Amino acid sequence: MLVALFVSMALAVASQAQPVPQPFPRPASPAGQPPPARPAQPSSSAPVPAPPAAAPVADGAVPTEAMLGVPLYPGLQFITSYDAGRNQRYYLFGSASSFVDLVAYYRTLLKQKGDLVYDIPATHEFDVGKFDDKTMAFPPGVTIKDFHSDVSAGFPNPKPGGQPARFPTIIQIVPVVGKP
Repeated sequence: MLVALFVSMALAVASQAQPVPQPFPRPASPAGQPPPARPAQPSSSAPVPAPPAAAPVADGAVPTEAMLGVPLYPGLQFITSYDAGRNQRYYLFGSASSFVDLVAYYRTLLKQKGDLVYDIPATHEFDVGKFDDKTMAFPPGVTIKDFHSDVSAGFPNPKPGGQPARFPTIIQIVPVVGKP
C-alpha cells in the first residue's frame, strides 16, 4: 500500500515537467533556415491569424522606446535584431553599466521584481506582456545578462573600434507582438 502511494506520487511529479529554458540569444538554425514549425493542433475554431511583427529596423537605425514598448536604459547601444520566428523580432543592446544597475533600473520602471533565471552567468527576466504559444516564439520581455566575469571581460562590441570594446551587460528586448 505504501509502495503504491510512492509510485503514484512519483508519477504525478514526473508528469509536471518544467519548461526547458530558451538560450540567450537563441542560436540561428543551420544555413539561416527558420526553425521547423510545430505540428498544428486540432481546433474546433477557425485559426487565429498572427498579429503583425515588430518592424525590423533599417541598417543603422536604432529602435525606439515607442517601437519596443519598454523604456531604454540611458546609454544603451543597439547591437542588432534577429527574427525570432512567428512574426516576432528580438533586439540586442549593449551597456557599459553593471548587471546590478540595469536590474535595479528595470525593477523601478517596470514596477515588478522580475525573475533571476540563472545565477551564473547572472540572467534576469522581466515580463512585459502575455505569452501566447500559438502566435509567439518568445514571451514579450526584457532579459538582462551579465557577460562580465573572472573568465570574460564582456560581450565583444561588434562595431570595429566601438567603445566600449566589450559590454559587461547585454539586454535582449522582445516587444509585445503587434507593436508598430
